[in-house]
Amino acid sequence: MNADIEVRHYKITGGDFKNAGSVSEEIKMILDQMKYDTEIVRRACICLFEAEMNAVMYAEKAIVDFVATPQRIEIVVRDIGAGIPDINLALQEGYSTATEAMREMGFGAGMGLPNIQKNTDIFEITSEVGKGTRLSIIINAKQQVN
Repeated sequence: MNADIEVRHYKITGGDFKNAGSVSEEIKMILDQMKYDTEIVRRACICLFEAEMNAVMYAEKAIVDFVATPQRIEIVVRDIGAGIPDINLALQEGYSTATEAMREMGFGAGMGLPNIQKNTDIFEITSEVGKGTRLSIIINAKQQVN
């Protein structure tokens, strides 16, 4: 194990599709270096990528706080954006508010939040319309013993 605790902070710019996914790519490298089980890395990266894409698609900007310890991975994504009027509806598979332009780029299948929820051990979402959304993602983890 390279380090017992890894803490990172990232900024995401809304509409920046060119750099979308770069945070989840970097986190994957960090988790691999920390010797997390591949299934844990996969789950964390799915969650982070989906959250990152939602921020790029729907927010003006977002902050990602990432903490990895031998026991768990914690990801908090806070954005400034439109917010989610109906969280229960947004958590339903297939529900999407993606624009036609987003769909033409291959996004908007309505699987983002459901995929996050499926791949976490603890998932909390709060949102205020016109202000933004906060996701709290926790994945319990054990690192590989080499």
